[in-house]
Amino acid sequence: QVQLVESGGGLVQAGGSLRLSCAASGTIFRENTMGWYRQAPGKQRELVASITSGGITNYADSVKGRFTISRDNAKNTVYLQMNSLKPEDTAVYYCNARNRISGLNYWGQGTQVTVSS
Repeated sequence: QVQLVESGGGLVQAGGSLRLSCAASGTIFRENTMGWYRQAPGKQRELVASITSGGITNYADSVKGRFTISRDNAKNTVYLQMNSLKPEDTAVYYCNARNRISGLNYWGQGTQVTVSS
């Protein structure tokens, strides 16, 4: 059974930084494109950033230049370094794994990020 466990969320002032981590188990990590999504109250879940097993990254325009996604295949972990945080970054952040072999999607339980102004 695939499990994704996020950590690192919290409360931070505008301009601050947070680092999210997502540890994966129950899957062959390198078969998965990993991503971070977020959902703010009253809004749809949106892609923040993704990274393929080969390290190709993709970012939402709203976070380019401020957020960095990375992965450690030896530790089965994906990270999201968030700098220069803004109040509009406040949301629940979800880790996602999309297996390129099976096509299946997996989600973590989410971690709250709150940025105060």
